Amino acid sequence: MPDKGKARQTLPKGALLSKPKEFQAVYQNGKRLRGKEFSLIFMPNGLNTNRLGISVHGVKRAVARNRIKRIIREFYRLNRQFISPSSDIVIAVRKDFPPDSPQEVGRAVRPLLRNLPLA
Repeated sequence: MPDKGKARQTLPKGALLSKPKEFQAVYQNGKRLRGKEFSLIFMPNGLNTNRLGISVHGVKRAVARNRIKRIIREFYRLNRQFISPSSDIVIAVRKDFPPDSPQEVGRAVRPLLRNLPLA
């Protein structure tokens, strides 16, 4: 039986982009930061929280694609407000980026965010 005194540490479905129209809007109107192995595309969403979408390109094996997505979702769960103001965010991963941990994703993302002007 779960301990009711502990806060839930889950990632709600509402924190993720799921509809093709949502992804399309971010791709068409978002600001793009290009890293060596992935792109970070984001645009303000007018909500009070960030929402994440993940797109994995060039990885043929479903097991590998799903592992990459799980690791990125865990990074996001632990760092939901890594972009401010609240935005819809798409992380587009290329085949050369097989992260082994959420910390590795953070080390790859943080240098890109340093170049952002503070709004």
